Amino acid sequence: MNSKEFLKAVEILTKEKGLDKEVIFDAMELALTSAYKKNFHSLNNVKVFIDKVKGDIKIYSFITVVEDEKKDSEEFNPETEITLTEARKIDKLKEVGDTFDTEVTPKDFGRIATATAKQVVLQKIKEAERSSILKDFEDKEGEMLLGTVELEDSDNYYIDFGRIKGLLPKNECIPKEVIKIGQKLKVYVTKIISDKSLTILLSRRHYNFVKRLFEMEIPEIMDGTVLIHAVAREAGVRSKVSVESTKANIDPIGACVGEKGIRISNIIKELHGEKIDIIPYDKNIERYISNALLPAENLSVIVEDDNKNEAIIFANDDNYSLAIGKKGINIKLAARLTKFRLDIKTQKEAEEMGINFKNEE
Repeated sequence: MNSKEFLKAVEILTKEKGLDKEVIFDAMELALTSAYKKNFHSLNNVKVFIDKVKGDIKIYSFITVVEDEKKDSEEFNPETEITLTEARKIDKLKEVGDTFDTEVTPKDFGRIATATAKQVVLQKIKEAERSSILKDFEDKEGEMLLGTVELEDSDNYYIDFGRIKGLLPKNECIPKEVIKIGQKLKVYVTKIISDKSLTILLSRRHYNFVKRLFEMEIPEIMDGTVLIHAVAREAGVRSKVSVESTKANIDPIGACVGEKGIRISNIIKELHGEKIDIIPYDKNIERYISNALLPAENLSVIVEDDNKNEAIIFANDDNYSLAIGKKGINIKLAARLTKFRLDIKTQKEAEEMGINFKNEE
């Protein structure tokens, strides 16, 4: 590799990889120093100089000027050091710490250096690129990203974000959804692991995936007019999202549904038909629990112990099965949403407990 080829390679790496030229030059100088020491049995008193305009590479051996007193110590090395008195016999302007440099670049060093330094340089470039990518993605944990499905194996999809690929495990996809190579896909970043390599873990079944979809689709959530209080999700089946408004004249449920249901329809489409219950948040925990159990209505809620987060719900025969839901999913999601342990009783069980249960109108 001649000097012109070297400078051209640096330009390509700078543009394509987004790396700082200084990072590349520093990596090259380190690699070339190691190559020289290895191939020419040099001591540590060598340094490499790269002309960043012409691309020329030169190696210098240097002797460091030290205090006269050091000459009588065991630490003094005559091959790499010279006393101040001796130095000033050569150059009167020399001071302690200055060096005498002598070019020692071997004639065939270009060939040896290229072969030896290649792997070291690539590693340094890889580290710098990894650092640059990490800087771009380190704040993306918990965010939604749009990528392209590039590869698939038995357990994962690999999502391309341009400079890096993310890992979407198949068990983190929405059940029964069909994902194709080349497809654009929205994904939620669950974790970024910075170890020997940078790993971006993704999900489409995480409950916050639904939250981010709401934020993207509903302007009132993005501007803070409508707040998402909590999300509970059984991916592919049903989600419950509790919302509240910061302005009295804004209906939070209407804002989420949108005109002719267009906003919520777009979200459901992304979730492949997953049902969504939009729940009005209420500071009164009994009313909030009752709301969370929709579509069941006319429920009576008794909070037994606020500290234990436990509540009993009484439902008439018409609403008991609705409150529980198919395979218990409705009450399970309501419990997650409210963070309460919910125990549901029939009207008959209430009467057996001596409780005068009346349906809420």
